[in-house]
Amino acid sequence: MGVFAAEADTLSRKFRGLFAPLKKAANAAALLVLTGFHLSGSPANAADQTFITIGTAGVTGVYYPAGSAACQILNENRKLHGVRCSAETTLGSIENLAKLKSGDFEFAFVQSDWQHHAFTGSSVFEGEGPDAKLRSVLALHAEVATIVVREGSDFRALDDLKGARVNIGSSGSGADASWQVLTSELGWTDDDNAHVEDLNPSELADALCTDRIDAYFMLIGHPAGLIDETLEKCDIRILGFEEDQLEDVFGKSPFYTKAEIPAGLYGLSEPVASYGVVATLVTSEDVPQEIVYTLVQAVYDHFDSFKSLHPALSALEADDLVGDRMAAPLHPGALKFFSEKGLLPSR
Repeated sequence: MGVFAAEADTLSRKFRGLFAPLKKAANAAALLVLTGFHLSGSPANAADQTFITIGTAGVTGVYYPAGSAACQILNENRKLHGVRCSAETTLGSIENLAKLKSGDFEFAFVQSDWQHHAFTGSSVFEGEGPDAKLRSVLALHAEVATIVVREGSDFRALDDLKGARVNIGSSGSGADASWQVLTSELGWTDDDNAHVEDLNPSELADALCTDRIDAYFMLIGHPAGLIDETLEKCDIRILGFEEDQLEDVFGKSPFYTKAEIPAGLYGLSEPVASYGVVATLVTSEDVPQEIVYTLVQAVYDHFDSFKSLHPALSALEADDLVGDRMAAPLHPGALKFFSEKGLLPSR
């Protein structure tokens, strides 16, 4: 079986309802008329203000605080540039991409794998076709596939979880879709996934430690507060991947990368081999250049405070914002900013 060749039919049926046509939000129309907007010009009049929404994820992850921080920076300076911003909680990448395409969101945080699938019209987006208007804005941290089980359990390898009660997240989340891709590529059957769960992240520590679930799977930045919380309640084991699994399934992927959970975290005596995606911020080509430029500038100009929001962001460097796992082209506003700062890689 070729890499990722088997997932499209199963996943597209599961998620198709998220992509029913929706009416454009009223603020999307307002964005298109801001051709006279200037970043360094006079303070904006109230009538000139533009409202934008950033789709994030649940409040316990990185996407929501990152989106909220970007909005706070924009809102504090809205009298200068005329942009007002709100961050909205969502189920994650799949929902975010659907609402971005519909015009409900102007920006959205998504995993690099689902950005690729949306832009190319593959996997759950096969029925929709390629989203030719999707544009990259910036990249953030790596999100590592992480499987947590109780220390005293018999689960010591991924295949041991066939038929187990594995929490994979809500339908519409990137983790849920990524688990389906992973297990499909590894040849798992529907019976092997018959007992997956969709608890909220806030429930996972208790659920694992009280034997309501056998494991939870997440794509998450490290160090992760959820795992620290779980460790406070019970001893855990983090399952790794075999080298041949990583090479066969992810070695040639344009959006996955080999990753590891480093030794020293969570009491680990050695690194745990895994794979990862990159957290990315995306938008539509319909969003004006000035709006995108302003948002990227807000993050860049407050980069140190932005990185302090979450330990998973602490190792970010300015060069990382450009990213190398983003399938969609950079939006002209982001391209202009990165070019001015000399951050674009040499080709």
